[in-house]
Amino acid sequence: MAARAYWQGQIRLALVSIPVEIYPATRSGAAVSFRQIHEPSGKPIRYEKVVAGIGPVDRDEILKGYEVSKGNYVLLEEEEIEAVKIESRKTLELVQFVEADAIDVLYYEKPYFVLPADDLAEEAYAVLRDALRQTKKVGLGQLSVRGREQLVSLKPCGRGLVLELLRYADEVTKAQSYFRGLPDAKADADMLDLATTIIEKKTAPFKPEEFHDRYVDALRRLIDKKKKAKGKRIIEDVEEPATHRGGNVIDLMAALKKSVDGGKRSPPASKPATKAKTPTKRAAPPKRKKA
Repeated sequence: MAARAYWQGQIRLALVSIPVEIYPATRSGAAVSFRQIHEPSGKPIRYEKVVAGIGPVDRDEILKGYEVSKGNYVLLEEEEIEAVKIESRKTLELVQFVEADAIDVLYYEKPYFVLPADDLAEEAYAVLRDALRQTKKVGLGQLSVRGREQLVSLKPCGRGLVLELLRYADEVTKAQSYFRGLPDAKADADMLDLATTIIEKKTAPFKPEEFHDRYVDALRRLIDKKKKAKGKRIIEDVEEPATHRGGNVIDLMAALKKSVDGGKRSPPASKPATKAKTPTKRAAPPKRKKA
């Protein structure tokens, strides 16, 4: 079955309109989800809409409320919410272009593949793709879909284009609010040289298929065993990795040297390691306000 397009319309660059189709570039396949089960009957647990002190209520008695203060809500009818939704538009206008590395990684949310809608759109599509690649720019615009506007970026990817949903500024926590309490001192030069040597030794092409979520793999194996055992309980002992807490002061220089040993490159001569300084207590990050 062919994938269903997330959005169909046209990308507009000045007076040029390019008919396109947008498809999700990711899928959720690794996660294992569970249902709560009533053990005596083996039936799934369902949840009722319940009001404290009253009990179950009908769906037509339920409104949506926005909490303005503790226990105080502004109530909204479904029709009122529908009335303020943005009308879906079939045009994505590229209103600005920025350097490819100008968008912080924190703003990227979800990627989509952009394809020309038909043969006639392929030429204009290729021109836009190659122009973005040649100028090393990323296009910005707002995609109106499903009642809201999404900030998006458009950039070349191989033979095609990738559109990425971006978070708005008020959805991203500023990094300095967390990193402000970190010391501004430069790293020890000898330790830095050892660390870069380790990084160079372990540098290789990125192959995502070589990485797996071991927790999900273990869950799937357990589920397979349960199916073969016809629902009987299976308890496995999982050996936890050894952890070292407190007590011993780690000699960072010695650890780095040990990591480098055995490689092709020999570590540079270094000055005797100094005893690690007692870490200073960092200020706790600010608490985020409830939405």
